[in-house]
Amino acid sequence: MIPKKEAIVALIKKAVTSVPKDVEEAIKTAFKEEDNDIAKIQLKNIIDNIELAKKSGLPLCQDTGIPLFYIKMNSSSKIEIKKLEAVIEEGIREATEEIPLRPNVVDPITRENKGNVGEKIPIFYYDFTEEDLFEITFVPKGAGSENMSRLAILNPSDGLEGVKKFVLNAVEEAGGRPCPPTIIGVGIGGTSDFSCFLAKKALLRPLDKRNERRDIKGLEEELFEILNDTGIGPMGLGGRTTVLGVHVECADTHTASLPVAVNFQCWAARRATLRERENEFEVV
Repeated sequence: MIPKKEAIVALIKKAVTSVPKDVEEAIKTAFKEEDNDIAKIQLKNIIDNIELAKKSGLPLCQDTGIPLFYIKMNSSSKIEIKKLEAVIEEGIREATEEIPLRPNVVDPITRENKGNVGEKIPIFYYDFTEEDLFEITFVPKGAGSENMSRLAILNPSDGLEGVKKFVLNAVEEAGGRPCPPTIIGVGIGGTSDFSCFLAKKALLRPLDKRNERRDIKGLEEELFEILNDTGIGPMGLGGRTTVLGVHVECADTHTASLPVAVNFQCWAARRATLRERENEFEVV
């Protein structure tokens, strides 16, 4: 069953006007634990921003991002992909006018503005599963965080210490530009493009969920401490909270290679999911 255009508009509105509960709770916890006065002011402004967006139904941030859709469905599903994508594009166009969204999509060469739908945009990622489900997760990705993305092909001899150093350098170089406190996605392994995919996909995971691999879970926790020790703080103005979380995803790689990618998500870590239940769609 393909959702109606109205359901896509509702999904987009939910995403751009609120942050998930795990993110909001992490920001409020950071505010309670912060002892830097300037940092507390910044975090209080963020909390007020979240509440104002909820009440007004307007976007949290003027940069309503570039549209990314992560679609998970049963491998035997009869859904026609082209029809599904056409409905989603219709929903984006309507949401752009109705919510409204800032028209962010341009031709990379001519810079011609195309609203929020263009060549190969929106971006669709598909995950086929044996589970009996169909869900669409929308992630509006702003440029402030996306522009801080980093990729390195390390020497295998650089090992885990090389990975940690690269992630730390990426966060230090970014400073306040990605609107910290950020969430950091790290992709390790695969190929150059796949490590970037993994880093961005890692940002979908709720903050209270660690990687199931014990060693990777330990790496996430260690990087979380290392990055918060930088003192960059909220909006880059100093403080205890530079990152709200660090998520790492791994894939096996070539014996002669060690790709590592870092993807940033700003404090406005917007995401929402449209899930089918008994032939009805619900935004969660």
